Amino acid sequence: MAGSQESNASLFSDQTPSQESSQAKRSQNYEEETFYKNCRAAYLAVFKSSLENIKSKEQLCLVLQQAGRNPSQKTVNKYWTLQTTTLNFDDFCFILKQEEPVRKTELLKAFAKIDVNNEGCILHSELHKLLTTFCKLYMTTNEQCLKNALEKLEVDSKLKRQQFGSQLETSSELATSLISKTIPKTARKTESKPMLKRGHCKTSSQCSSAPSCKASVSSTISMGASSNKHSKLIEANAAKEWQHAQSKGCFFLEENGEIISHKYKLFLSQRSTVCITINPVNLRQMEGKPSPWLVVDTALYILKENETEENIQLVGFTELRNKEVFGWRGELEGGVYWVIPFTTGCRFRKSKKQIRREAKLVHGDGEFTATKEFRAALSEIFEMIDLDGNGFLSLEENNFFEMRTSGEKCDEEAWAICKENFDMKNNELTRQGFMDLNLMEASQQGRDLSSLWMTLQSMGYNKALELTEACPFSIRVYAEKCKPRIQPVCLEAGGEQLKTAICMSVANKGDAKPMDASENIVIYTYKSDTRITSVIGNKSESKTVIHLNNEQSRNCVSNRGLNTFAIEVASNSMMVCQHVMPQNEQEEWIYSCVYSILP
Repeated sequence: MAGSQESNASLFSDQTPSQESSQAKRSQNYEEETFYKNCRAAYLAVFKSSLENIKSKEQLCLVLQQAGRNPSQKTVNKYWTLQTTTLNFDDFCFILKQEEPVRKTELLKAFAKIDVNNEGCILHSELHKLLTTFCKLYMTTNEQCLKNALEKLEVDSKLKRQQFGSQLETSSELATSLISKTIPKTARKTESKPMLKRGHCKTSSQCSSAPSCKASVSSTISMGASSNKHSKLIEANAAKEWQHAQSKGCFFLEENGEIISHKYKLFLSQRSTVCITINPVNLRQMEGKPSPWLVVDTALYILKENETEENIQLVGFTELRNKEVFGWRGELEGGVYWVIPFTTGCRFRKSKKQIRREAKLVHGDGEFTATKEFRAALSEIFEMIDLDGNGFLSLEENNFFEMRTSGEKCDEEAWAICKENFDMKNNELTRQGFMDLNLMEASQQGRDLSSLWMTLQSMGYNKALELTEACPFSIRVYAEKCKPRIQPVCLEAGGEQLKTAICMSVANKGDAKPMDASENIVIYTYKSDTRITSVIGNKSESKTVIHLNNEQSRNCVSNRGLNTFAIEVASNSMMVCQHVMPQNEQEEWIYSCVYSILP
């Protein structure tokens, strides 16, 4: 009996950590669902649908207030920059994660120095009465707003489980043609197999655990370690002897989590076989500094230039790989092409790492003397903005830097003044000239380093002078029969042009699985050695809501940052669901996602 009791006690103690882990996971999932339900409730209190975008600072302020925040003008400007034109529901959720709700203690602190009668003093009893009354009123109003929004959400059961609302609208012709074109007859039948082979995609049409789903499809893909598996990117000796061009560029993380980068135009004088590659580059000027961007995935989408973005023609994208280099090789006609860099965002996102030590920019000796760390950062910035890699900065290259950091361009007259005062060669600024120019501007700020830090943070540096929110890369173009030319055109988000290209690439090369009998809702899944991307196509005349569950995935990281969420897809449109990559490339990873149509 004693032995039995000891055995039972041992068994109980063995189960406890597992039970605690399961409870913690359920608690986390509940918190996530509650958070996004509240987000949606606040959003729908201002907009008719989560597909609507925030189009002004005033709308952003209003919807934040509806969510219990009290944003200052500084807070609004942080998320609505000079480059911002719209924000979507995903952006709104991201902002709410960054901005804490207003607390009673904060309100009391804000009104601590109020002098109601303008007498220079106030009785304690009056102040206490005023502040507590106001706080109770504010908190009650805030709670009532949230309650009303939730009640409004509960009225329509179709809206109840919708957590996300970012979508890509394409023309009905594009959506319909892609969906009908890429579903082979054999793919419309599902077969059950006794064993799941590596790299095999398994599907099911049974209803999942998602609440009240009409139909569901599950996709499971087992992938081997990809760190040592490389596609045949042939940049062979013959290609190296071809004429070539190159340009550098950079991905930047915006305050709202959006990723922007340089965009390029490629010029070919005649038809030629072309090889195009992209890879992250190391800039570290100081040993011991981390280079987190070197593990960021990079890709290029090549598009034929047309008069309108609606008439987009996807030529190809970089599927081949050799270590950190990704490439594409094929035949291109003479003409002009868009070359658009892309990263999934799985490994390039806002860092939550605490800064232990703020770097010093200047020495505290009474005179303005830049520290070694600050000089190294300026030298790295020079490398980042020297796009053609010739060791000098042209006016155009310098203006990418000026627009990124100040929102203003340097005109010819100002450039001529720079030429008179700083080292230039052939009308281009040398590295020393760039250093001297920026150190002079910094010295003019005196001991106020705020604008200097703003410049550094705009270029992706944190307060420890670590490059955490920028990913510099290099693009090379080889052409067999002509001299290629690649020109950086702008620094902005990929926009609808890139989203459409991604949807087209996944629909054309991915596995297509219809979710309903009429084949109006289709899930496309594209896999390579390094990533899996899923796209939803909706060619019906009404919007649909798809619930996604990734809880059974292993060793995976998603650009969404969530295990479960839902997406609202407009009629006659396609949109990217998620990008997924291995968290550790040296280990096997399993992608498992259940897609369910909600009523």
